Amino acid sequence: MTTERVNPPELAPPTGFSHAVVATGSRVVFLAGQTALDGDGKVTGETLPEQFEKALTNLLAALAAAGGTPADLARVTVYATDVADYRTHARRLGRIWRERAGRDYPAMAVVQVVRLWDERALVELDGFAVLP
Repeated sequence: MTTERVNPPELAPPTGFSHAVVATGSRVVFLAGQTALDGDGKVTGETLPEQFEKALTNLLAALAAAGGTPADLARVTVYATDVADYRTHARRLGRIWRERAGRDYPAMAVVQVVRLWDERALVELDGFAVLP
């Protein structure tokens, strides 16, 4: 797979995401929404950063099981129950992302939602990847 991150100079400089990702490959992997569920189906973590780290770990585990790596991610959507809390923890969440997924950022969006499927969940991530 090849990817090209496109960040036009007329747009604000992206921090922790790419404005566009052009991906060329032979397989598209659609990743279901992942929350901070453990192997028993229970939400772990009390804080947004704790849950974000587990949700990202789960998303990357699904991607790896499909044969992909974090660099193959073309798009990720973050659903948060409290965007103000997300912004408060943005630096820490960015560190977690870089430690787990690196610096080849996909196109991303953060969307505030009223609640997620599991009432204890504070954040959910989904996306898609393009594999060679």
